[in-house]
Amino acid sequence: MKNLITVIALCLGLFAFSQNKNAKASMEVDGVCGMCKERIEKAAIRTKGVKSAVWNVDTHELKLIYDERKTNLKTIAQKLADVGHDTKEIKATEEAYNSVHPCCKYRDKDVVKDHESENGNGN
Repeated sequence: MKNLITVIALCLGLFAFSQNKNAKASMEVDGVCGMCKERIEKAAIRTKGVKSAVWNVDTHELKLIYDERKTNLKTIAQKLADVGHDTKEIKATEEAYNSVHPCCKYRDKDVVKDHESENGNGN
């Protein structure tokens, strides 16, 4: 019995230390402009446990540093969807998407095209 309790205590201790307080990850987040960048980064950084969030307008990559003991990528993706931005894991509801500024309507091909021509990335 004493050995069983010792083994359980060791396993729980290992689990607690296996979570990284400075985990690094990236995820793709849909958006088209500087206003999107501000909204995406703010939503991510306001998620408990997120220490750093930097979104790239051109690549749509959100680079994160977060505490795995306090949050996870699914929670962060949900926070982004709640403010109207799609990720591969979670899509924003129509209501959340419609709350973004008209310039930020990344699902609208004309808006995306306008941003591409502004940035000199017209394809």
